[in-house]
Amino acid sequence: MGVQDYSFLRDLQVEFKNYEVTNKFSLCFWLYLNEPSTLPSTILYQEHPDVTSHAPFLLLDDRKKILLFPSLISSHSNITSWREVAHAVSESEFPTKKWVHVGCEVTQDLLHLYFDGKIVGEKCLTSSLSNDMGSDNSRISLTCISGKNSQLDGYVHSSELFPMLSTIENHYVKDPPVQLSIDSSSAYEIEEDSDGVWSIVGGKASCRRNFDIDVTLMDNFSRPMTEEAEVVASLVYSDDNTLVEKPVDADAALLTSYDGIEYASSDRPSKVISGRASFKLKISQLSSKCDNRLFRIRFDIPRLGKYPFLEVFSRPIRCISRNRSTRATSLMLKKSSLGIHLLNGSQSPVLDDGSYDRPCIVREAKQSPSSKRVKLGQEKLCANFKDDFVLKQANGGSRSHSWTSEDNHAHQNSLVARPVSHGGAENFSSDSENSETTNSPVDDLPSNRDPISDMVVFKYCLADLNERRLLLKEMAMTAKEEELVTFAERVSLFSGCSHHRHQISISKRLIEEGINCWNLISNYNHHVPWENLVSGLQEHFLKMTFGRIRSLTHQDFNLLRRVSGCQDLVSQDNFEKLWCWLYPVAFTLSQQCISSLWGSTSPVWIEGFITKEEAESSLTILGALQEPGTYILRFPTSRSWPHPDAGNLVVTYVGSDYAIHHRLISLEFIYSSGVKGTTIRPIQDMLLEQPELRRLGRIVRSL
Repeated sequence: MGVQDYSFLRDLQVEFKNYEVTNKFSLCFWLYLNEPSTLPSTILYQEHPDVTSHAPFLLLDDRKKILLFPSLISSHSNITSWREVAHAVSESEFPTKKWVHVGCEVTQDLLHLYFDGKIVGEKCLTSSLSNDMGSDNSRISLTCISGKNSQLDGYVHSSELFPMLSTIENHYVKDPPVQLSIDSSSAYEIEEDSDGVWSIVGGKASCRRNFDIDVTLMDNFSRPMTEEAEVVASLVYSDDNTLVEKPVDADAALLTSYDGIEYASSDRPSKVISGRASFKLKISQLSSKCDNRLFRIRFDIPRLGKYPFLEVFSRPIRCISRNRSTRATSLMLKKSSLGIHLLNGSQSPVLDDGSYDRPCIVREAKQSPSSKRVKLGQEKLCANFKDDFVLKQANGGSRSHSWTSEDNHAHQNSLVARPVSHGGAENFSSDSENSETTNSPVDDLPSNRDPISDMVVFKYCLADLNERRLLLKEMAMTAKEEELVTFAERVSLFSGCSHHRHQISISKRLIEEGINCWNLISNYNHHVPWENLVSGLQEHFLKMTFGRIRSLTHQDFNLLRRVSGCQDLVSQDNFEKLWCWLYPVAFTLSQQCISSLWGSTSPVWIEGFITKEEAESSLTILGALQEPGTYILRFPTSRSWPHPDAGNLVVTYVGSDYAIHHRLISLEFIYSSGVKGTTIRPIQDMLLEQPELRRLGRIVRSL
């Protein structure tokens, strides 16, 4: 992984010594290109000291496709443009900002162009050369292929010239380059706005929050690098990548935490261990104090030099204070006598465009720059399954409005809409704010003492997701089931939100079964081959779901691998990430009213574990959306234990506005009704009663 293994494209010089131009040869190398400034542009030239005009060997055309030309330099050429010469063209455009293995096979009669070991272009030259060059086809020997005069900004790794063919596939797998990347599945406490911008709470020390993110250093085959390296995180401006200045007499713009102590991130690099470097960061500088400019986090490895493939940038970041109202929807709400709740006659919020904010659906983030996750402690906007399904069943009602938006994960308990502020926008409070913002005063606490102290309850309410995970893991090792149930009730009381209850109550079983599963599969080793993990997980999954429904497929395990970042050799940390996502899903599937969905074969209600992108793609046919009302059920891949939404279902559907929407189905009513002994109607029936859902779609998987 030394710096000497990589060179600039302009420094590439491939010299021919004793090979005549008519001989067979293969040229192989790894190529990394930045975005080109001008197109078309030559990548490599053919050179000869006796010829003043250099012919192209590889050219990037205006469609970003690669053109491979024959090894042909003539002293009597009548060609006005080298584009007129017969050449091979790649089938697809050449990707930028990533490593691609390029192989060129050149003979007197045939051209073959390879990308990543596969043929992407070929051209037969038998009849075309004489036509292109004319009758006086006097060729001279090729002496050099060079990138010296190339105008492209690129890098080359492991270039080799072979006097024979059938070596490109071997060269492709022999010495792949490395690249630094961000593992998005590792991100915690990062909210994504509808415009793709990350929203992170920062500012002064009492307000800013930790967020976690990992970067990986792997070769082109996703194998982690074992060499030691240190990755540095820096905060830069999104528009020009310049460093965010450190304010006078203030903390550094980007801070990192080690053993509870904060350091400037530039002073404490993170070591790459098994191809991964983990960061726990905070931002002290607010966007509002920097002319509302957006930030990015730059990760690089200074010891190895300034290479773009050893540098990676996060998405744009908007750093906000915790009280900023952008956490709520930016669509202004106003009172209107037209919007009346049916149950109590109170007024319903109406949007500025005159449309009703129906209590069944929380607006999508696509309509506003609100964050994907509404924090705990906010007032209740609309009904969830618990109050809507259960209460309406008791009253003989048939229709139920049961959805919340996956983009705005608001958990609602009441049909009463929250009054708007005088400014017209709702002011959502954060779960990290003091207890005065909650609905339950301290005087309402139970009188009986619990083994888990109030301090632990407050700590959990104020912690971020990763801190909650660590706290529950510690508690699960010593606390009893009933103590955790009581703890869950107290957290709900202090936070003003009951949706933490389920994730806390299953924590002891999740931890204990996870430890047992890992020990059985790994035989108490630190790593286990992925194939062994697959077979062991299959068995445990069937046990968790009581073996009465279908097993996991190859596609399901592929998604689990992506969620957890597992490689061919799985560490215990990766297994924990996988388990924290899979266990809540398996728990949900073990519920009788959900298992019928999973086990149904006609129709297939849930076709397996899929991503949001796969669901959206399946609702599109030849570039056009399917008819409104077509929907697909899936589990959100971004929600892992102890997130309140872990294990819930999401409906992805085509709306009447011919746009794709994502709605989270809150399953809180299942767990609460199970405790009360209430009979739950099949989910299928309740879904079909939704006016927005008309036809079940099918998953179209990419090959």
